[in-house]
Amino acid sequence: MATTLLDRPTAPAASPAAPRRRTRVLALAEARWALAALVLFAIALPLQLTGVTAWVWGPLYALCYAAGGWEPGWAGLTALREKTLDVDLLMVVAALGAAAIGQVLDGALLIVIFATSGALEALATARTADSVRGLLDLAPATATRLLDDGTEESVPTEELAVGDTLLVRPGERIGADGRVLDGASDVDQATITGEPLPVAKQTGDEVFAGTLNGTGALRVKVERDASDSVIARIVAMVEEASGTKAPTQLFIEKVEQRYSIGMVTATLLVFAVPLALGAALSGSLLRAMTFMIVASPCAVVLATMPPLLSAIANAGRHGVLVKSAVVMEQLGQTQAVALDKTGTLTEGTPRVSDVRPLAGSGLSEDRLLALAAAAEHPSEHPLARAVVDAARARHLDLATAQDFISTPGVGVSAGVEGRTVAIGSPARLLDQNAGQAHAAAAVAAAQLEDGGRTAVVVLRDGKPVGVLGIADRLRPDAAATVARLGALTGRPPILVTGDNPRAARRLAREVGITDVRAGLLPPDKVTAVSELEHAGRRTMVIGDGVNDAPALAAAHTGIAMGRAGSDLALETADAVIVRDELATVPTVIALSRRARGLVVQNLVIASVFITGLVLWDLIGHLPLPLGVLGHEGSTVIVGLNGLRLLRDAAWRRAGDDATAAR
Repeated sequence: MATTLLDRPTAPAASPAAPRRRTRVLALAEARWALAALVLFAIALPLQLTGVTAWVWGPLYALCYAAGGWEPGWAGLTALREKTLDVDLLMVVAALGAAAIGQVLDGALLIVIFATSGALEALATARTADSVRGLLDLAPATATRLLDDGTEESVPTEELAVGDTLLVRPGERIGADGRVLDGASDVDQATITGEPLPVAKQTGDEVFAGTLNGTGALRVKVERDASDSVIARIVAMVEEASGTKAPTQLFIEKVEQRYSIGMVTATLLVFAVPLALGAALSGSLLRAMTFMIVASPCAVVLATMPPLLSAIANAGRHGVLVKSAVVMEQLGQTQAVALDKTGTLTEGTPRVSDVRPLAGSGLSEDRLLALAAAAEHPSEHPLARAVVDAARARHLDLATAQDFISTPGVGVSAGVEGRTVAIGSPARLLDQNAGQAHAAAAVAAAQLEDGGRTAVVVLRDGKPVGVLGIADRLRPDAAATVARLGALTGRPPILVTGDNPRAARRLAREVGITDVRAGLLPPDKVTAVSELEHAGRRTMVIGDGVNDAPALAAAHTGIAMGRAGSDLALETADAVIVRDELATVPTVIALSRRARGLVVQNLVIASVFITGLVLWDLIGHLPLPLGVLGHEGSTVIVGLNGLRLLRDAAWRRAGDDATAAR
C-alpha cells in the first residue's frame, strides 16, 4: 500500500500567482472507500445490537466488507500473481474467516480499521507530493530575455539557456540561477539560504531562481539550466531523501510476508491435520477459524498503536503536531540534533538591538532613533520596518519625511525637520578619509558587525551622527532548550545555517552551541546531516524554511517551526511545532520514550494472551466464545494501558524527565 513521492509525477513550474494545488481528502479513492465502509459499519452496528433481524443489518455489513476490502483484496490477489503473499490479502481473508464462523462484527471492524489506515497513508503521501510540486511555483513561469539588438522578449523559464541575459525588474522573482552583469538591488533569498534580511546584490554577485528582487533593476547572465537550479535541486533532494526511507519499508514488508505465510500455513494445518485423522469437517473448520481469530495480530497492533497515538494526541494538545505513530516512535531514538538559526533559534524578525549616537553629535539615543525612523518611514525594506518599530516601541514622535529617495544596495535619504537625513550601509555611506566623524562611525559599525549584528549608519547633512545595530532576536527558551537537547541525546546540538559566520558564531555563544556550520546552501545542510547519520547517530533536524526542507527529509526525524515555517518545510517535516515553542521539543522526545516503554509492556501482555490462547486451541479444545473473549479482552487491556498517555500528567512527567536529564 505504501507509495513515495517518487511514484508521483512532478508538475511543471507555474506562476507564483497560481492557486495552491492541494489534495482534498475525498479526492482520494482510498478515503472515499474507507468513509463508505465506516458509514455502513456505523449504521449496521446499532441495528445488530438492538436485536433487529439479520436480514436488515446483514446486507449492510456485506457492503461494508466490499467497500473497505475490495481494493486491498484485489491488490493482494495481484501480488499473488507475482508469488507474493502480503498482509493486505491476509487481513481480508481473516475478516472473511471471522464472518464465516459467525463473527461478522469482528470482521467488519477489522475491515474498517484497515481501510482507514490505508486512506490516511494515501493522504499523507499526496499532501507531501503537492507541497514538493508547489515549491516549483517559487520560480516564475516567464522571464524577460534581452536579445543582442537590445530588444526584450518574454519567454518561459524552462526555455532559458546558459549564457542568456535576463532583465529583472523591481519586485519580480528571478527566473534562473545566474550572476549579476549590471545593476544593484536588495534580493530576498530567504527561501534558499534562510538569511533573515535581503542581501545587497551588485555586479558579479550570484543570484538564485525564485528569489525576490527588491527595488533595483538587474541584468543577470544565466549560469544554470532550469533543471539544475538550486530550487530544482531542492525538489530533487526532498524526493530522493523521502525515497531513501524505503529500506525500512522493505524490511517491514519482509516481516509481513513471513508472518502472512506462517499464519496461513498454520491455519491450514490446524484444519487439515484433524480432518485427516478422522475429525468431523465442521469441528475442524471451527477449530481452524478459532485459531485464525486468536492468532490474529490485533492485540499486537493495539499493543503498539494506543501508546503512540495517545502520545500524538497529548503532544498535539500542547502545540506539537506529530504526523504519524512511526514518527512518534522515532523521536525517542534521537541521538543528535541539528538546529537552523533564523526562525528556529531566533524569531526570524529583525529588530533594533543597539542605538549608538556618536560623540559630538549632540543626540540622545531617542533623538537619533526618531531621526532614523522618520527618514525610513516611507520605505518598505525590512530594516526600515525594524527601525520604525523600535521608535514606536519607545513611543517617539516621528516627523514627516520630505523628498524621500531610496537607492538599492545603499540606503535611503529624506528631508527631516529641514535637514537631510541619510541611512544605509556603512560601506557605501562612509569614507574614512572624510574626517574624524566618518572614522568613528566606521569603528562603531565594525564593532556591531563583529558582534554579529547588521550595522546601519545615520548621517545628518552628510555628517555621521550615529550607528544602529539590527539583529534577529533570540527566542527566550533557546538556551534552555539547547541544554536539554544535549542532555537527552548525550551530545550537544550543532548549528546549521545559511547566515554569515559572524552572526552564527555570536548566536551560538549565546545558546551554548560550539559546533557551528555557517554559510550553508541546502545541499551543504544535507551533507552535514548525512555526516551525522553515517557516523551512526539518528539525527533530528529542526528548521523552518524552504532551504531546510532537504535536510528535514534526509534526517532520521525532521521538525518544522509552524508559525513561520514554509509550506514545504511543514509538509516535509515529520513533526510541526505549531505554536513556535521550541521548549516543547525536549518534552516530546521524553514523551516518545515513555510511549516506547508502554509499547514494550503491551507487547508482553499481548504475547502472553496470544500464546496462551493458541496453545489452548492446539493442545486442548478452546471454545469459540472463550477464544473471542480472550482475544478481545487482550485488546481491551493493552488499549487501556496505552491510553494512559492521553492525560496531561503524562506531558508534565515527560517535561520533568527532559529537565532532569540536564
